[in-house]
Amino acid sequence: MASSYLPATTDSIAQALEAKAPSEAISILYKILENPSSSSDALRIKEQAITNLSDLLRQENRAEDLRNLLTQLRPFFNLIPKAKTAKIVRGIIDTVAKIPGTAVLQISLCKEMVQWTRDEKRTFLRQRVEARLAALLMESKEYSEALNLLSGLVKEVRRLDDKLLLVDIDLLESKLHFSLRNLPKAKAALTAARTAANAIYVPPAQQGTIDLQSGILHAEEKDYKTAYSYFFEAFEAFNALEDSRAVYSLKYMLLCKIMVNQADDVTGVISSKAGLQYVGPELDAMKAVADAYSKRSLKLFETALGDFKGQLSEDPIVHRHLSSLYDTLLEQNLCRLIEPFSRVEIGHIAELIELPIDHVEKKLSQMILDKKFAGTLDQGAGCLVIFEDGKTDAIYPATLETLTNIGKVVDSLYVRSAKIMA
Repeated sequence: MASSYLPATTDSIAQALEAKAPSEAISILYKILENPSSSSDALRIKEQAITNLSDLLRQENRAEDLRNLLTQLRPFFNLIPKAKTAKIVRGIIDTVAKIPGTAVLQISLCKEMVQWTRDEKRTFLRQRVEARLAALLMESKEYSEALNLLSGLVKEVRRLDDKLLLVDIDLLESKLHFSLRNLPKAKAALTAARTAANAIYVPPAQQGTIDLQSGILHAEEKDYKTAYSYFFEAFEAFNALEDSRAVYSLKYMLLCKIMVNQADDVTGVISSKAGLQYVGPELDAMKAVADAYSKRSLKLFETALGDFKGQLSEDPIVHRHLSSLYDTLLEQNLCRLIEPFSRVEIGHIAELIELPIDHVEKKLSQMILDKKFAGTLDQGAGCLVIFEDGKTDAIYPATLETLTNIGKVVDSLYVRSAKIMA
């Protein structure tokens, strides 16, 4: 009877590589892994087979098979060092992440591996898988579960003083608090990440991530010049590594230029040697916004938001700042348009500014409440009535000040007379 497995040799690996169809290669590699041999050469060949098999399953988008592979390999993990096990497990989890639409499967897979590592007492691997799980939960917007997981994990890692993992966890915690709009805690977590990073060598990609998060937090505080410098550092790091995040760093750099009223510089940055490498929808979106801002045109601004919805409105960081910019631009335009009038139809203003009447009416109402100008909305007539700025008469504050001073003199005289009488 023929054996169902293949010998764990380089010839078997070569046979898999020479296979015409991916399914045939996958079948050969599975048969290599079924070989019961546990010699050092066989284990080394099996490790190579696992790497090749993972790549083939990813190319075929067979995420569920990758998950089953991790379960199937558990007896094999008992034969190899824990460090190699950790490398293989994390490698397969990373491979699953490259298959689109597997977010739920990744969370389920990480939870399974966390339970297995607990049972096997593999602390080093468990902590890294838990950190990955927290990141996946954050991406799925399950913030409370992610925060609970991180709060326990960060205490454990601090006790073990694993600086490299601590940087990852603190950085993740900062992103999580930022997503929950808790800026003070986001800044504190980022400071902790920087402190840990200063004590060790940090890979360029991780340093770029720290700089990117620093830029996002400074931009949130309206410190756009400092944010620009951090985004530039992040861009340089990611650009050198050919990381896909380089284009987002560049995009946020352009956003900072627009927010500090330097929209004219945007074209120059895009047409630079570094910028030309990343020409595409992300940069086109920022160029459209910069053009609209330079021309003070709300219609062009609205058009840009509509044409580049995925790059602007669906990016929470850009959207938040552009909303503020849009409001400022709208207020400036409305103030300029109503300045010559004492009474004007809202429909006429909407026509001049080329925006819907209800949108203009709502904004005018908000501006009146915020005391941006003195006026009232006559909704029956559909008009805006603007009041003249009443010049404050200087005599009233002066009179109040005189009476206050007289009161102080009287009080002082009363105290003196009381001392004399005593």
